[in-house]
Amino acid sequence: MTTVKPPAPPRRSSGGDPREPSGIVSGLSTLDRFLPVWIIAAMLTGLLLGRAVDGLDEALADLEVGGVSLPIAVGLLVMMYPVLAKVRYDATSLRAVTGDRRLMVLSLVVNWLLGPAVMFALAWLFLADLPEYRTGLVIVGLARCIAMVIIWNDLARGDREAAAVLVALNSVFQVLAFGLLGWFYLDLLPGWLGLGEGEQLDVSTGKIVLNVAVFLGVPLLAGFLTRHLGERRLGRERYEARVLPAIGPWALYGLLFTIVLLFALQGDRITSEPWDVARIALPLLVYFAAMWFGSYALGRAAGLPYDRTATLAFTAAGNNFELAIAVAIGAFGVTSGQALAGVVGPLIEVPVLVALVYVSLALRRRATAA
Repeated sequence: MTTVKPPAPPRRSSGGDPREPSGIVSGLSTLDRFLPVWIIAAMLTGLLLGRAVDGLDEALADLEVGGVSLPIAVGLLVMMYPVLAKVRYDATSLRAVTGDRRLMVLSLVVNWLLGPAVMFALAWLFLADLPEYRTGLVIVGLARCIAMVIIWNDLARGDREAAAVLVALNSVFQVLAFGLLGWFYLDLLPGWLGLGEGEQLDVSTGKIVLNVAVFLGVPLLAGFLTRHLGERRLGRERYEARVLPAIGPWALYGLLFTIVLLFALQGDRITSEPWDVARIALPLLVYFAAMWFGSYALGRAAGLPYDRTATLAFTAAGNNFELAIAVAIGAFGVTSGQALAGVVGPLIEVPVLVALVYVSLALRRRATAA
């Protein structure tokens, strides 16, 4: 009796689904594999530069327009542009995201109800005796992520279209709610709870709008135009097979450049005040872990697929450190404890969320195997 073997499944070509490791994302596989090494090297480089080059931190801090640091803006724009050029902006793809009520509602709840409340509780729990650092952490918790989450989500094979929609939604709420939430968590709530006198947070809506326009509007427009014109000229398959692998690695180059700048800006203070940095870091570690794992559990409990669950988790755990630092410096001064807490935020967020990318990919393998 002759046994007929079933045909082998067809192999994906390099022009296949860009969401799969064998597709466009494979152009970043070497960088992805050694990402922790590059992150650590970037941190050490920044610290050494900040310590070795006199006045470097002041020179970098002076390069700003309207409260926006130009060097950091360049790094973030380079980082976000390639990922946003991968997003499929057609109406069908975006409608599939906005029509997912579970995802939209969960995102609003975890970002604008749970996130600020969790950070407020942790700031008072760990830093009750250090009001400046405590206030800085609360500000970090109010600034929901609109920038780095794009790259974490992409590395974790999350839903790109969902990330773009949720980041845009966060941006709208950031403009509308940041000032109100600042008043509630810094001024009103401490008095209600008998924790002492609150603090006033004077931040203009214009500064928030400028921050959103620079760190989301510019790369989003560039990514949309690249995708639209590229598909129009080459077609979708050729665009994804040729253009995206060429620009893809620049996302991580921009990330590493930004990390070097952040550590160089505060390298001297980080190394001279390690205990203060450690005090600020502890509640941040708890916050990032609690928000990520809690949001991931909520997404799975709601029946969301892996890619959208990962997107929900990363958008909930990340924060808009550009806005938090700008607000802290504008309201309390560049040498204030609030500003230091704002800077420590991304210094802890980066390695923690890199680790969570690998956790997410392990969960993805389990979900796929099941």
